[in-house]
Amino acid sequence: MNHIEYGIPLYSVGWVPDGAQLPETESTQSVPDSSHIVLTGGGGEGSTGVKNAVLVVRFDPAATSISHEPVAELSLGSELPYRMAVHPDGLICSFPESCSWFEWEKELGDGAYKLSVRHSDRVLEQLQNVGQQLALAFNKEGSVLATGGEDGKLRIFKWPSMEIMFTKDQAHKTVKQIDFSHDGKFLVSLGQSGPGRVWDVSSAAVVATLPTEKNEVFCACKFSLVNNGSQVLHLADKDGIIVTWNTTTWKRVRSKRITRDGIMSFDVSADGKLLACGTTAGDLLILKSAGLQIHKVVPKAHSGFVTALSFSRDSRVLASASMDSSARVSTVEEVKKKGVNLWVVIVIILVSILAYFLNDPESWTTLKSELEKFYSSWR
Repeated sequence: MNHIEYGIPLYSVGWVPDGAQLPETESTQSVPDSSHIVLTGGGGEGSTGVKNAVLVVRFDPAATSISHEPVAELSLGSELPYRMAVHPDGLICSFPESCSWFEWEKELGDGAYKLSVRHSDRVLEQLQNVGQQLALAFNKEGSVLATGGEDGKLRIFKWPSMEIMFTKDQAHKTVKQIDFSHDGKFLVSLGQSGPGRVWDVSSAAVVATLPTEKNEVFCACKFSLVNNGSQVLHLADKDGIIVTWNTTTWKRVRSKRITRDGIMSFDVSADGKLLACGTTAGDLLILKSAGLQIHKVVPKAHSGFVTALSFSRDSRVLASASMDSSARVSTVEEVKKKGVNLWVVIVIILVSILAYFLNDPESWTTLKSELEKFYSSWR
């Protein structure tokens, strides 16, 4: 099935990178194109009875389905993993006070490999007792890590050394979203409200301020490639508007409302051709990035808020997660409707009528006279 409930509210979703996938064995040859998706979520602290966990599920591209049960589950006790960033060597999760590093693990048993995740012995000292980090991101090469805190502090580290590149107190009142440009030179950050900011990663300077208009509240940000190899920056407004920015002039080039529902989650495909939005109504919207035209809609994909989205590496599948405890995989291709197009039927009928009158001169003369009278009456 492409929609499974896993028993815990889900906050993050990501595709396990190629470097962490299982080596081929006789048991894996039967599903040679299988891959994995990682999910995090839970019920938080207290006596809710809902566990906090990292889940690994198998994805079958042939059936566009995910496994009914996780292939691996790591319990996290009373701490809720609110945010996650995936890396070929593992993943980092943010908890209420600190961040922790987890490693991929490949176990061989009964002639078959199993992919799982485990607590790392490594402690990220620079991210202990720093408060809730609301945003986590690696650059595309996995060599730089950025975090954005509830306290408004932005931190950027070299990875894996965790050498501090720069920190900025009060980058925003609260840092809610961050994303690296594809070349790793820039980092965009958004706060709870107000303008976005673009940072030069090497100099720590603000290279652009992205002002809001007409009471916009930016809630998500993603850099995207375009056909000529350059980049654009997309910002999503919580009320359903997508704004596109030129990354040379840092000027707006397009703004368009794509939904009346609130946008809760946002992602851009690796090839830059598609955008995806998850809404407060549980819908998924897939857009063509060039003109922000609707490509595909999955209505009521989830029964609750869509909390996270992630395109597959080949840009063919969109994984989504929700507060309703469900995960889903959706194909990007438009579903072609069966049956004959209504306009095709109308054209065929009109052509048939025209052919009939052309073959009968007397009828054609009569029809022409009546049309002229009708036209004259409307002049």
